[in-house]
Amino acid sequence: MLNHLPPYSLKKHLKPAAAVLAATLLLGSASCTQDKEVHSATLPATTEKYELPAQPTDSTSTASSDTSAAQTPTVIPATAAPATEAPTVYPGPAPLPGAILPHKRILAYYGNPLSKRMGILGEYPVEEMLSRLDEEVANWTKADSLTPVQPALHAIVVTAQGHPGRGDKYRLRMTDKMIEDVLEMAKKRDAIVFLDVQVGRSTLPEELPRLTQFLKLPNVHLGIDAEFAMKDGEVPGKKIGSFDAEDINYATGLLADITKEYNLPPKLLIVHRFTQRMIQNSQDIELRPEVQVVMHMDGWGPPALKKDTYRRFIVKEPVQFTGFKVFYKNDTRNNSRLMTPEEILKLDPKPLYIQYQ
Repeated sequence: MLNHLPPYSLKKHLKPAAAVLAATLLLGSASCTQDKEVHSATLPATTEKYELPAQPTDSTSTASSDTSAAQTPTVIPATAAPATEAPTVYPGPAPLPGAILPHKRILAYYGNPLSKRMGILGEYPVEEMLSRLDEEVANWTKADSLTPVQPALHAIVVTAQGHPGRGDKYRLRMTDKMIEDVLEMAKKRDAIVFLDVQVGRSTLPEELPRLTQFLKLPNVHLGIDAEFAMKDGEVPGKKIGSFDAEDINYATGLLADITKEYNLPPKLLIVHRFTQRMIQNSQDIELRPEVQVVMHMDGWGPPALKKDTYRRFIVKEPVQFTGFKVFYKNDTRNNSRLMTPEEILKLDPKPLYIQYQ
């Protein structure tokens, strides 16, 4: 759904060129639907999106668990699995020293600290938000005591917009000050940080280099949201966008260069996905030892629909590691309920990145 920016207090956190947009609309990922492409004709006249029923996978889509013919999948013992289970097979190169996955499970709170309508990260005062994060960490630790939980804050730092703004980019950049505030929050829980980018009509090569000053920090990683990547010149929120393997390879290449230049442990890249067309040519995504790629199931709905979406769009094309999202509000619509950690752990493969919005 379209979300209004919070009043006046947000303006000081925006780039000067974008400050005039402080009264415009901010797009949040709470609108993620779980069906095939949503075209403008299927959207209501209001700012809400429909939650659509599941549809069969496109007949042209194919399973793609082998992401590179030149790479041999690495077998890593699954720390969360009993000794009687077979080890989990993860595509790509073996993890380098300092890699987080698959040795830990990441649990992230998502949103924008300047907006109460974009996720749990900004919905509550900082200390209350962190206390709620502590509770979820405890829940996941109880559900899987063999896999350490790594807390994380996942902040949207480039937000898609419903209006063009300067340059006709349909995106709004947050200031360095906002990112620094999130880093300070993370220190309170020894959490890692993800900087999430919704490019609108911009591109990853235009948006990511300015974040290098933060990505060179060992605890800062990246997320990219295909839903709001409008390659065909559409307005964000009117149609679901997409990334091609070429876009994702640009992101992993940038991250790999940063890790080598600054002698860092591997970076994480979270790629949001909840439809088939959101990620094009996934078989051409290049896996690099310096970057761990998580294909993240970003759709909302009742448990049966979420599990089906995970199976059809993540399990069939996992790329490397997998993630799963829980929406505190959207998942409980129409008398539905949140999935528990125990239920999510029954998915195969078990997600190693869990996000709450």
